Amino acid sequence: MKCLSLAMLIAIAQLGCRGYTSDSPPIHLNPNMDTQEKGKAYRESDFFDDGQYMRPAIEGTLARGELKDNEHFYRGTINGVHAQSFPKELVIDEAFMQRGQLMYDRSCSACHAHIGNGDGLVGRRLIVKPTSFHSDYMYGMPPGHYFNVISEGIRTMQAYKHLIKESDRWAIVAYIRSLQMSQDIDGNWIERSASWWKQ
Repeated sequence: MKCLSLAMLIAIAQLGCRGYTSDSPPIHLNPNMDTQEKGKAYRESDFFDDGQYMRPAIEGTLARGELKDNEHFYRGTINGVHAQSFPKELVIDEAFMQRGQLMYDRSCSACHAHIGNGDGLVGRRLIVKPTSFHSDYMYGMPPGHYFNVISEGIRTMQAYKHLIKESDRWAIVAYIRSLQMSQDIDGNWIERSASWWKQ
């Protein structure tokens, strides 16, 4: 009995040796685990008429949770016009402003600079210089305008709507306004911009 067990162990050990190569394909006891019939995105399809596995969204449908019917919060507009104030859903407090500063420093300061004068390290090297936030024209822009520009981009600035969520975009808008107020030496704009903060 002992000899038989020893012989079986030796046979198993020899069968398990992997010190050789072979041109033959490996033996698959259950091949469907390796070669599943399935469609992958960007691959050609014989099943669909357009020859693609990846299917377009059905017209008129939205993914669950993507309705975004709050025009003010999601698009920065009210009845199609740039909103003059922040959405009511936001709580504008110290934490919100700190979040705005963090997101501005990450995404905006390279071009617009840390004080918003358009003289960031990257901005200096661009042919079309980034906008400075410190002008009567920019002071006169409502918060919805800034939100829309961050979302959709403008001139050579890219759109950030797929990179920055809506609440963070509003936080950046609030921080931009604080930058403008910080550079308003005579204090006139602080008083004139009071309507921004009304919700």
